[in-house]
Amino acid sequence: MAEYKAPVRDMQFVLYEMLDFESHYAALPGGEDFSRDVVEAIMEENAKFCENVLAPLNAIGDEEGCQWNEGVVTTPTGFKEAYTQYVDAGWPSMCHSPEYGGQGLPESLGTVLSEMAGSANWSWCMYPGLTHGAMKTLELHGTEDQKQVYLTKLVEGSWTGTMCLTEPHCGTDLGMLRTRAEPNEDGSYKISGTKIFISAGEHDLTENIVHIVLARLPDAPEGTKGISLFIVPKFLPNAEGSIGERNAVNCGSIEHKMGIHGNATAVLNFDSAKGFLIGPPNKGLNCMFTFMNNARLGTACQGLAHAEVGYQLSSRYAKERLQMRSLSGPKNPEGPADPIIVHPDVRRMLLTQRAFAEGGRMLIYYAAQQVDIQHYAEKGSEADTNADELLALLTPIAKAFLTETGFESSNLGMQCFGGHGYIREWGAEQNVRDCRISMLYEGTTGIQALDLLGRKVLLTQGETLKRFTKVIHKFCEAHKDQEEYKEFIDVLANYNKEWGELTMHIGLTAMENPEEVGAAAVDYLMYSGYVTLAYLWARAAIVAMQASGDESFYQAKIHTARFYFQRLLPRTATHVATIKSGANNLMAMDDSLF
Repeated sequence: MAEYKAPVRDMQFVLYEMLDFESHYAALPGGEDFSRDVVEAIMEENAKFCENVLAPLNAIGDEEGCQWNEGVVTTPTGFKEAYTQYVDAGWPSMCHSPEYGGQGLPESLGTVLSEMAGSANWSWCMYPGLTHGAMKTLELHGTEDQKQVYLTKLVEGSWTGTMCLTEPHCGTDLGMLRTRAEPNEDGSYKISGTKIFISAGEHDLTENIVHIVLARLPDAPEGTKGISLFIVPKFLPNAEGSIGERNAVNCGSIEHKMGIHGNATAVLNFDSAKGFLIGPPNKGLNCMFTFMNNARLGTACQGLAHAEVGYQLSSRYAKERLQMRSLSGPKNPEGPADPIIVHPDVRRMLLTQRAFAEGGRMLIYYAAQQVDIQHYAEKGSEADTNADELLALLTPIAKAFLTETGFESSNLGMQCFGGHGYIREWGAEQNVRDCRISMLYEGTTGIQALDLLGRKVLLTQGETLKRFTKVIHKFCEAHKDQEEYKEFIDVLANYNKEWGELTMHIGLTAMENPEEVGAAAVDYLMYSGYVTLAYLWARAAIVAMQASGDESFYQAKIHTARFYFQRLLPRTATHVATIKSGANNLMAMDDSLF
């Protein structure tokens, strides 16, 4: 019963009417190849693949899961065939360099395509999804030989990639990792250790898997300063690039999980496996951040995907399900009851999901635009610096805020179904289970919040934040005298001012007690997320107010913007009050009393 329809019209609105991707693409090298007609044709084809091939496999993947047998992992029925179609159609190479077999389209287009694939079937999407991070890491930090051997195969799609960070005794604290890398005489390394929670770590979709692994050299310093990065392939490549002997890496087991059953979350054992250094020794974490930041924006897209799916499922159901009568009189007098969409509380749940899904799309596409600029701009230029700092601020906000609100939305989607939401056939409960991991992997909400407040804001003395609040300020100034927009602009301007004041308050209290940073961090991130989406919803509302034609689409956009400003944005008051209550109510109680 769970059906996915790619929201192509809304994607077009964000890309072309709101963020002016037509001019953005035209300004990029080779922009004549990224015309709106070309991009929209690609989107339409991808939508067909996601709707007709991936979405029908979503429930199958959840029901069957992956099967482990003596180190061999079999993916659910249809997954391998879908991957073959994906490769044959050229999707893996779409947004990668032609130098290594790619088609050279902008990375932001890859974000749009990934949203569709992830919404249709997140478990399947993770197999090629993590590969893009491996490709980016190799592209930026690998040698030319490594690129020719590994990157070309990853771009082609015949091999996939993973990210191997976590170990049984350490999660986020990578300074504690123990995996060893001992030099061989031929310049390679013997990698030994165990990595856990490795998404797509073992499977039957491709002939080879390229693991990107963090490990320590024998003379490495303690902590995060002593981590290096290595390529460890499942099969060692021959000189001509084909696969050769099996490497000493094996899948010890796969996890039994709450959700994303169709993706194999593996325990990988490295037993003196042959590996190859990427980047400088002891600088592996710096190189891995390329992969991690890519994955964090990808996980933000997961929050959007589950909000979108929850909304699609529940809005269709709400129009059909008959229950009770409207308090203002029957709306379906010929039937035994009214459809539940007439009830205010159901509309509250639907509009919340819609506001977070459509607002999340705006945020992710805005961030993707900065990724394009960062990729193509001259290094050290104002455009490069601006995009880099905007991404530094927006990445933790997008990852944490959109996964938190995505989970809220998936729960509300399930709630709209009443008791039927608890039943598998409708797809709503799977959406909830699949979504829950998004707040955990690639850095929990708490870790993202500390990164935002501690590293990105306070450590830069607010300069990174100011770069974005100036963007909002200029937008408000441009529209402050236009009466028809005051319901958005005046409110947004006040929140933008408060954001700076709240940051100053935390900075001052943290000078007296450093625990204030940790105590405020999550509330600060959520506050930041609500204000960021307010800026984007204000932009969307003004575009919709100025547009002509397609009246129902634009009216819905304006109504949803008003709902966001009047019903969701006020949640910030609670976050402000909580931050200002201070750290003492968290830290004063003795540990023994817990």
